[in-house]
Amino acid sequence: METSNSTKVTVEIVVQAPLSKVWSYWTEPDHITKWYQPSEDWHAPRAENDLRAGGEFLTRMEAKDGSMGFDYSGIYDEVKPYETIGYTLGDGRKVDITFVDQGEATKVVEIFDPESMNPVEFQQAGWQAILNSFKRYTEAV
Repeated sequence: METSNSTKVTVEIVVQAPLSKVWSYWTEPDHITKWYQPSEDWHAPRAENDLRAGGEFLTRMEAKDGSMGFDYSGIYDEVKPYETIGYTLGDGRKVDITFVDQGEATKVVEIFDPESMNPVEFQQAGWQAILNSFKRYTEAV
């Protein structure tokens, strides 16, 4: 999978929850498996997370009908608790996530390098759908 050199894609959401809850739900495997899917016909049956610079993470994403699945994994470049997470995916693409405390709400901003196999708009919509799932889960629990 090739990466696009110059294009960065941004998705963001405001979650009606304090930063401490948002951080926990974003980073703890027990929570990740509850929200990490772009739609109801996908799920994340397994997640591992060594949240430190040099640590690895892996989230298994699968279609609920068993028709397809893949591991989303990488290595953390930077972790500043309650502020930022930066990582590199297995194909070399970079992702930076910023958490902005807004009192009783938290803004989450993800900036990522798109891959070259799918249109950027498709990728942006998929990443936004996962953020929307995170928001729904975090606000409901």
